[in-house]
Amino acid sequence: MKSLKTLLTGLFLVGCTTNSGSYETISAKKAKEMMDTQEVTILDVREESEYQQGHIKDSLLIPLSTIKEGNTHLPSKQQTILVYCRSGNRSAKAAKKLVNLGYEHIYDFGGILDWPYDIEK
Repeated sequence: MKSLKTLLTGLFLVGCTTNSGSYETISAKKAKEMMDTQEVTILDVREESEYQQGHIKDSLLIPLSTIKEGNTHLPSKQQTILVYCRSGNRSAKAAKKLVNLGYEHIYDFGGILDWPYDIEK
């Protein structure tokens, strides 16, 4: 029983970490606070057609499939990046990819479906 508890505790502590580092999952409210008070890059990882239907102001469209080494549209690795998609699935995958590429300040705030603030079309 003790070894199972230790294993579960270890898994809980690992959370969203990878070999290169980790990212943090935050609420839409926290993301909005960061947008309003810090210099951040807002990264939309949906497809262009989805982006055109509505997106968060000042967000940068870089579809999940294009997040890879050598993509010159990606911001600096030292930049604080807030990642979102439609529902939260692709943003989590994008956050993991960014961490694996060496990005250190990654925050996943899920999907635009849960975004209670204004969007642009």
